[in-house]
Amino acid sequence: MSDIIHLLPDSVANQIAAGEVIQRPASVIKELVENAVDATARRIDVLVVDAGKTSIQVIDDGKGMSETDARLSFERHATSKIKEASDLFALRTMGFRGEALASIAAVAQVELRTRLTDAELGTELVISGSQVERQEVVSCPGGSNFLVKNLFFNVPARRKFLKSNQTELSNILQEFERIALVHPDVAFTLSHNGTVMMNLPVSSLRQRIANVFGKKLNEQMLAVDVDTTLVHLNGFVGKPEAARKKGVHQYFFVNGRYMRHPYFHKAVMEAFDQLIPMGEQVPYFLYFDVAPAHIDVNIHPTKTEIKFENEMAIWQIIVAAVRESLGRFNAVPTIDFDTEGKPDIPVFEAGTVAAGQPELQVNPDFNPFQTVGKGASSTRPRSTDWMSLYEEPSSECRTSAWASGEEDVQPDSGAGLYAEEEPIPEVSALHYQYKGQYILTSVKSGLMLIDQHRAHIRILYDRFKAQMASRSGTSQGVLFPEIFRLPASDAVILDEISDDLHALGFDLSSLGGGSYSVNGIPAGTEGLNPADMLTNMVECAKEKGGNLEDEVRHRIALSLARSAAIVPGQVLTNVEMEALIDDLFACASPNYTPDGKVIIAILQQDNVDKMFR
Repeated sequence: MSDIIHLLPDSVANQIAAGEVIQRPASVIKELVENAVDATARRIDVLVVDAGKTSIQVIDDGKGMSETDARLSFERHATSKIKEASDLFALRTMGFRGEALASIAAVAQVELRTRLTDAELGTELVISGSQVERQEVVSCPGGSNFLVKNLFFNVPARRKFLKSNQTELSNILQEFERIALVHPDVAFTLSHNGTVMMNLPVSSLRQRIANVFGKKLNEQMLAVDVDTTLVHLNGFVGKPEAARKKGVHQYFFVNGRYMRHPYFHKAVMEAFDQLIPMGEQVPYFLYFDVAPAHIDVNIHPTKTEIKFENEMAIWQIIVAAVRESLGRFNAVPTIDFDTEGKPDIPVFEAGTVAAGQPELQVNPDFNPFQTVGKGASSTRPRSTDWMSLYEEPSSECRTSAWASGEEDVQPDSGAGLYAEEEPIPEVSALHYQYKGQYILTSVKSGLMLIDQHRAHIRILYDRFKAQMASRSGTSQGVLFPEIFRLPASDAVILDEISDDLHALGFDLSSLGGGSYSVNGIPAGTEGLNPADMLTNMVECAKEKGGNLEDEVRHRIALSLARSAAIVPGQVLTNVEMEALIDDLFACASPNYTPDGKVIIAILQQDNVDKMFR
């Protein structure tokens, strides 16, 4: 029997490794920018074309590479960060696995120009699909210039499953923001199709956060700073009033590296217990400085999962540090009165005579019902027997008046008197509102209960979907346009769904830099915060991705319906309940909300009868 086990060629092995390291264009930018940071670059420029599908260029002014290092850097497991296994527990660099450049070169066409800062000439290297096509000496600036073209050109299945340009660009911006937030001492720029999307100069940490996410977030942050033998924790957490259900910015960084850590996230939320509503989140930017020997970053190629040696102790430190910041915010309220232009109030002296209290002159015999005002123009004497006007006419008077035909009175009108030309008003079916949440009404089979909040969501959802389909949404202009700002990654999603927002009735104007002016909102959403509505819809569109138009429209309509629907506890009149029920049963699916929750429940008549047996 012949042998069947054999070694894979390096090009195939690199493509397999690229499946873990390089998942989309954002992964390429993450690896190249992190390498530039490790090279002590003070300025990094990222230029992207067609959301990275056509080309990605990363230019830095770091140390650069020699001719030999430039060639060797594209080999698997070639790195300058570590030399032996023990170095994994003393890492201070972003990269160390030696797989990024080899994986990128395996699935793209790469051009590298690099020069050492103290060298006169640099090196140009061209690689396509792990094959070196050209290497020569060139004149170029100090640092490195990576140009990655036609990503996944030799893996068409991977390229086919890339998302739309807007979605991929949003992912690129997210990765870019994570690196920029942890390196405020480095200047970053990001351009897409020749347009500068982010320009972040060297600044302080707080200013870098404000430059990325806006000045409004800067006003809502509290500083956190605690130093222990286990960890040095610093950064910022949001005030309780900054809590939201969606779209909050939450970041953990350890030793300059972004990480996800659900356990530490619970610690932050524990510090806000009883301070924010259930289900809402607060923004935070927390930076951990831990001895490298106490953490393990070599868990996943993306390096976003990190193990801590003393997780429970650090959990307690996080809770205590955040609570201390909240305590400093609330403990000593400052009262600063403005004394400029204050009134001159004389000081009371014991020997002075106080001013007398004014006396009121009252006529006890005055009766407004018996006195005719002066200057009355009417010559008809005013009747003083006003109480007789409110007396119920006797049955004899009503009968004699109807029999004689002198008065237009109906004999069967009951308690009320109706003119002959006025029809008797029709009384609609009576409904009962239970605890401000459920509408109870009788039906042939028993007692029907309707959740008023969910019913209104169903009605508004169908209405908004129809408006988007027909592009017939009615816009209600606002008196004072509201200005709000989105991060660059969210602004891309907003631009993608702008047509659907316009169809709903939103009138938005872009002011540049991620800022927008809300000039009009959909009719029926008056009184709601348009910035919160738009932020929620952007988050809903981001969760699913922008390449599925119907799904994105569904999420936009559902998000807006939830925002505009009547809330549980809102008191409704019988007319309003009647209109709500009529609109609900005019829907195609009145029994369930768009996300599958029950709207209507019926208590059968037989079950009601059994309760009284």
